[in-house]
Amino acid sequence: MTSTLRKWYPILLAAAGVLMSLAVYTRLPDNIAVHWDLDGNPNGWMPRPVGAFFSPAFLLLLWGLLRLVPRIDPREENYRRFGDAYETIVASVLLLLLVTHAIILGVALGYHIPVGRFVPAFVGALFLVIGNVMPRTRSNFWFGIRTPWTLSSDRVWTRTHRLAGYSMTAAGALMLLAAIVFPATLRASVVVGAIVASVVAPAVYSYLTWRREQKGGAA
Repeated sequence: MTSTLRKWYPILLAAAGVLMSLAVYTRLPDNIAVHWDLDGNPNGWMPRPVGAFFSPAFLLLLWGLLRLVPRIDPREENYRRFGDAYETIVASVLLLLLVTHAIILGVALGYHIPVGRFVPAFVGALFLVIGNVMPRTRSNFWFGIRTPWTLSSDRVWTRTHRLAGYSMTAAGALMLLAAIVFPATLRASVVVGAIVASVVAPAVYSYLTWRREQKGGAA
């Protein structure tokens, strides 16, 4: 992503979200569902003036935080070594927020949107993106599998994030499958299990790899 596109991309996404809200604002109900449980049932609402514009505002806030993170990381230099991967993740997360905003508006307008299927599908797609760039990350204190063992050894970091790339890609594919074909009674368990396993497995592996390194074991 070029520096110009990186600068304007989040602003364009937020502007698109605001325009979407303005276009339908008078048709929105007084209270808007903005959060759902894992089964797709709404369990959080906001008044229309807030709910209609919360997502675009949060998008810009999150973008600002993600821009700040590398600058306050003691290992800031490493971000330059995986800048493209980091920018890919940032862009994907912001796009997911805009898509979520569109879903919120669609549900508020009365359209039948299977939130219980769409959200796992979008999260699965995000995990596919993250899984594909995870092996390219370098040691830092904010993003990745940050265990005491990965942060203490570049070799452990590299090997752990290579595994995390596989585990998160597999989790993303499983979540997409669950969103498409699994029944609601099973979908939530599969999604939560996939997310947890994709993170816990590399974390455990990081410790085992560190132990082998301490003992002078083979790579």
